[in-house]
Amino acid sequence: MSEPTMELHQLFDPGSSTYSYLVWDLESREAALIDPVEEQVDRDIRLLRELGLKLRYTLETHVHADHVTGSGILRNRLNSIVMVHENSQAKCADILFRNGDLLPLGNSKIRVLSTPGHTDSDVSFLIPGAVFTGDALLIRGCGRTDFQSGDAGTLFDSITQQLFTLPDSTIVYPWHDYQGRSSSTIAEEKQHNPRLGTGITREEFIAIMNQLKLDPPVRMHEALPSNLRCGNEDSNTGRSGAFQMRG
Repeated sequence: MSEPTMELHQLFDPGSSTYSYLVWDLESREAALIDPVEEQVDRDIRLLRELGLKLRYTLETHVHADHVTGSGILRNRLNSIVMVHENSQAKCADILFRNGDLLPLGNSKIRVLSTPGHTDSDVSFLIPGAVFTGDALLIRGCGRTDFQSGDAGTLFDSITQQLFTLPDSTIVYPWHDYQGRSSSTIAEEKQHNPRLGTGITREEFIAIMNQLKLDPPVRMHEALPSNLRCGNEDSNTGRSGAFQMRG
């Protein structure tokens, strides 16, 4: 068995029940922070320094509606690169990625998987043995599809055609969980997810999602416009000469 080349830390924001993920290449010590939260920026910078890591990227799984991202502040303080999906229309970003892009961290790579449906800008990030699924696939659940360009049929296709085709042993790290669960596996979700488990058809999934009656996120009217500016930072535009990265 080959030695692992990447390591990760799962981080938590209790205010929004949001997980962030610090991922790094063991040799180069280059790191990416997935879904940073504004209120946790000082914690994240402290951890980076303790571990001797250089933050190269902040990655967003989608434009969030229930917390303000810390990506802009981290860019100002650490000169990191802000990356979001091209459908997000976030003009503040430095890189707009799309499905199949490979993001280099030293000798390691993070693969972008387009997984829309919760919103049209949702992506998942794949590293060896693990996938960060954002709000597309949750532990025994999935993201809502009733606002912010959501579409239940598209989400079903994203999960079944992109995520459920990964090896069964792949660890699933979701964007949030309200019951204290930290991870799952592709095999578990294919078998036990009540919305997506064995035998659930696309039409049945759409009916399940259409029957949900959920309140809007508490901070939606604050979070959405802030996150299209990459959070509360001094400069709301990306670097001049921002570039696209393709796999």
